[in-house]
Amino acid sequence: MTGPLSQKLFAAAKEVIPGGVNSPVRAFRNVGGEPFFVRRAKGSRIEDVDGKTYIDYIGSWGPNILGHAPTVITSTIHEVAKDGISFGIPNPYEVKMAQTIRDWVPSVEKVRMTSSGTEATMSAIRLARGFTKRDHIVKFNGCYHGHSDSLLVAAGSGALTHGEPDSAGVPKAFAEKTIVLSYNDPAALEALFAARGEEIAAIIVESYPANAGLVFPKPGYLDLLVSITKKHGALLIFDEVMTGFRLGKAGVQGIENLTPDLSCFGKVIGGGLPVGAFGGRADVMDMVAPIGPVYQAGTLSGNPLARAAGLAQLKQLAGTDGMPNGYDRLEQLGAHFEAGLHTVMRAKGIPYRFNRTGSMFCLYFTDREIVNVDDVMKQDLELFKKFFWGCLDKGIYIAPSPYETGFLSLAHTEADLDDTLSVFGEVLQKI
Repeated sequence: MTGPLSQKLFAAAKEVIPGGVNSPVRAFRNVGGEPFFVRRAKGSRIEDVDGKTYIDYIGSWGPNILGHAPTVITSTIHEVAKDGISFGIPNPYEVKMAQTIRDWVPSVEKVRMTSSGTEATMSAIRLARGFTKRDHIVKFNGCYHGHSDSLLVAAGSGALTHGEPDSAGVPKAFAEKTIVLSYNDPAALEALFAARGEEIAAIIVESYPANAGLVFPKPGYLDLLVSITKKHGALLIFDEVMTGFRLGKAGVQGIENLTPDLSCFGKVIGGGLPVGAFGGRADVMDMVAPIGPVYQAGTLSGNPLARAAGLAQLKQLAGTDGMPNGYDRLEQLGAHFEAGLHTVMRAKGIPYRFNRTGSMFCLYFTDREIVNVDDVMKQDLELFKKFFWGCLDKGIYIAPSPYETGFLSLAHTEADLDDTLSVFGEVLQKI
């Protein structure tokens, strides 16, 4: 149950904002009840308008890898803002960010800035179509790449059929250019390319799908995506909006030692401000206007505040100037949390799966192996709802949906994690 001020604000919001929220998952529809409203946040904690504090495992859905309002970012924003908020003219911070992305991610030779991850994926798909002169793209069921028309598509009746619109307002003709497959199904992928490979401009994939909880590829699956696109002259787009710069300097492609043609980024590279970017092979990126025929633009693209904040965050993660490597610390925290969670869950005897990589994690209430979104959907959703509200009542904020990834930050401590695990045990004991 949320507090009275949050309830009042939500009632007012519903009068002027569709559903009372500006992004659907915030409405708590997957858990029932109403959302709380945040007054402030610092470090690993958030405080709602009614004065209740929570240990936060959302981190603004991924960007806040240093925690909320870290001094290194707030001071950077303050100093940069003194010289202007937005110019609509090239600035040094966008050049430095582009150089940093290129230096950290070996597959990226050139990069273009955007203002969101949705813009980045949308633009990468347009670029892939323009470069290959083909119309069809392939995505995977359960992978989310933003809300552009080509990507809000549900699977058809079979692996080789056209998709159907997954949202009102998306023309069927748009959806018909998108083919949806099950993730981790090599046979379906090979059958599709054998039948229609010359029609396909690109595969776009969340390399580690993190919008259906957290799903990992089977051994060799991502390698197959690389080889099959290369064989058929299609491009491979890694959507690393969530995983990029969170799991390491080169994201999933660095972990798996793979080279996609294009990559999409966001979240961490903005330090908590609106941000996105896409980049890759120079010959592909040179198709982008003003030197190529593929148009892409944005008033706030390359915004100095977002780029400066992101650079400050990346510098902190990299461990330069005598600072420890942030990724090593995040792995320590993740391993501590995972070990403790296994102890708690086994003691309670509740069927579960726990997927984690670095500072990203998801707890599933099921004993099924998690291979794709179909497995995710078959978990115990009613148990999750009870678990969510029990945790929230005791000051632990996890995602208000069983289909979302949780995030740790450098502001979390072992004490935070132990307190959280203690709450998990108390809540599960009562369910």
